[in-house]
Parts: sequence; structure tokens; C-alpha cells
Amino acid sequence: MSMRKLLLLLLVSASMVCSASKVEVVQTEEGFQLLKDGEPYYINGAGGTVELERLKDYGGNSIRTWGVSDETDKILDEAHRLGLTVTFGIWMGQERQGFDYSNEGAVKAQLEMFRQVVRKYKDHPAILLWGVGNEMDLDYTNFDVWKHLEDICQMVHEEDPNHPTVSVTAGADVAEIKLINKYAPSLDILGVNTYGNIAYLPKAMKVYGWKKPYIVAEWGPYGWWEVAKTTWGASIEETSTQKAATYSKSMDAILSDKQNCLGSYVFLWGQKQEHTSTWFGLFTEAGDETEVMDVLIKGWSGQNASNKAPSITQFTLDGKGPHDNVVLVPGAETVCFAQITDQDNDPIKYQWEVIPESTDKKTGGDAERAPKPLKGVFSKSAILQNEVKFTVPLKEGEYRLFLFAHDGHGNVATGNIPFKIAK
Repeated sequence: MSMRKLLLLLLVSASMVCSASKVEVVQTEEGFQLLKDGEPYYINGAGGTVELERLKDYGGNSIRTWGVSDETDKILDEAHRLGLTVTFGIWMGQERQGFDYSNEGAVKAQLEMFRQVVRKYKDHPAILLWGVGNEMDLDYTNFDVWKHLEDICQMVHEEDPNHPTVSVTAGADVAEIKLINKYAPSLDILGVNTYGNIAYLPKAMKVYGWKKPYIVAEWGPYGWWEVAKTTWGASIEETSTQKAATYSKSMDAILSDKQNCLGSYVFLWGQKQEHTSTWFGLFTEAGDETEVMDVLIKGWSGQNASNKAPSITQFTLDGKGPHDNVVLVPGAETVCFAQITDQDNDPIKYQWEVIPESTDKKTGGDAERAPKPLKGVFSKSAILQNEVKFTVPLKEGEYRLFLFAHDGHGNVATGNIPFKIAK
């Protein structure tokens, strides 16, 4: 074989391997279905761009991004290498962040910027859907955003007929669905970010008048806006064990609607500070996993995790739980207690921390600064103890007691109790 023929063969082979996929939404007698290169494709996905090999190993098949960054090309290539698809997020300006949808110049510039993004990436083989905007409805008043959404969807269809569009709202709202039906008929799929127990969603989508398919674009634990609060306003976070039960119920709700739901993206495949460092991340800052991951592995792959995370059966501060409005006196000595079970009988190491309540709480998932743990509160021997004493800091204010119970296999149980120091 000549060198020229060999080079031509390699180029043809490379183009076949890296050719864009053909994705479409079809309607059958059973309901809506997503087809990728002619084959049914159900999304078992996660929002996030880290630990993609773990996602693949656990049975996930797709990731969701929120916008273009310096890492976009690398992320797409890595996803494709692993056989994962990407719902490619295009970040639409939000009114709450200062974008004005009455400004024709700004709207036109945004449209043209998106056109260049679509042209650049439309043939990448990892692309599954175009995620056009995320929660533009959060704290908004200008309904022109939905007209602009239509312009973007039309543009995407012109530039790339091979990948459908999805736009994501903050929860399911009947008024917004009517507005989207009216002003953005070119949108192919509705994405809904919803947390806690989402059993309401399949019925709501029908009752609210959505006639097309949908995906659950973010789902997870009860959000900080959905839970009970202390008397001083601190949101009470579920323990990792309670979250696992919540995720399990939510996954059942998602899977119950195979007629209209095309799949979901669990949130967050990574770690972030949002009210606390543990609220939404599926990993801790150290990269450990909780019982929630056991639920996802079972749901995605049908297999049990090879080593299961520990469970919290009891967790108290001064003999009280997180709902008991714990108030302590400065300088007093108090007791922390946890009862942990582990199905694999792994020895547990305890990480106790006292952290000031966050003063940088925001909405919409915007970046927050994480408060630092207080130093010198617990002795080094505390890692071996499920019951420890500590002296209450002298400074009055709001705090949280955090527990991280490690099993030595990359798994952890987490919980926190908000408390207040006052004379």
C-alpha cells in the first residue's frame, strides 16, 4: 500500500470515529424517545465535569455543562474518549445578574456569540443536546427572555439540524410553561431543575400543559430553600443517610415517567460551597463519596457498590439534634455524639469540625466563599471517638458542628448541626 493511500485511509477512519452524532426526538405510541444515531438513548447523567471515569464506571452515560470555558475542548474530548455524551450548556444572560432583554444590542450580540459557539462545536461527536440557558426565570420580570430563547433555538436548528435544544427552568411552573409554549415553540425539550422529593413532576408536566418531552436537568437533596430553619434562620441540612433516602425516592419518580421523561442529570458531580460545603456535592472536598453514590450506582448499573458508605443512625450536639435550636453558652464544655453503622464492618475514623455559619449565601448557585473551620477545637485523638467533648468558643455567633465519618475506602457519612453561641 502506498503512503498516500495509507494516509487517506487513516483520514477516512478518523473522520468516521469523530463524526458528529445524529440525535433526534421522536414520538411513538409509547411516548417520546431520544434517538442517538438511530438507537434509543436514555440519559443517566450528572451535572459536572470532573471524575468522568468514575461516572462511566458507575453506569452514567452523559454530563451536563453550563457554559463555555477554557476547558471546554478538553472536557468534550475526554467525554468522547470515555463514550459519554454532553448536554452542552450555553449560558444565557440572566436578569438578576444585570442582563437586559429589552436591550436590542445586547440581545443581538448574545445571539451572534451563540451562533459562533454552535458553529465551532456542532460536529464534535460528544454533543448530545444544546442546553440553551439555565434558570433565566429566577427572580425575573421581563418575559422577553422567552422570545429571545425562540430566536436562539431557531438559530441552533439552522446551524445544526443534528442536535435538539433544551432550556432549563427553576422548577416547574404553569405560567412559565404557558409562556414557553407561546413564545418559544422551536424549543425541543424542557429541562427542569427540581430538588427534594420530585414525585409531583410527572403529573405536573401534563397538568401544566407541556406537550413535548422533558428532562430533569438538576436533581438532588432537599435544597436550602425547601427545608426547616432554626429560630435564627439557619437552614437544616439532611445527613448523608437522609439524602440517600431522598435521592432514592427521586430516582424512582424520574424512572416512573418513561412516556415523557428522556432522563436526568443528578447534581452535583463534584463539590461546591452552597450554604455549606456538603449540601449538593456528590463528593467531599477530599473526593470521598456518601451513601448517595450507592443509590446512583444501583440505579444506573443495577449493581450494588463494591464497598458501601457508612450510615448515620444518630447524631447529637449537647444531647440535641439539628431541629432542636441548639444554643450554647460561651466557654462551656459540651458533648458531640454519633452512632455510625457500616455494612462492610469497616473501622470508622471520625472527623469533627466547628465552622462558622456562612456569611456569603447567594441564590441560583452563584459562587460562594467557604468559611474556615475553627482551629484547636478537637484533639487529634478525636478521630478514633464517636463521642467527644469540646469547649464552646468564646465568641458569640452562629456555627455548625460537622461530622465526617470515614470508612477507609473512600466513603464517608456526613452531617452537620447548626448551633448558636449566646450568653
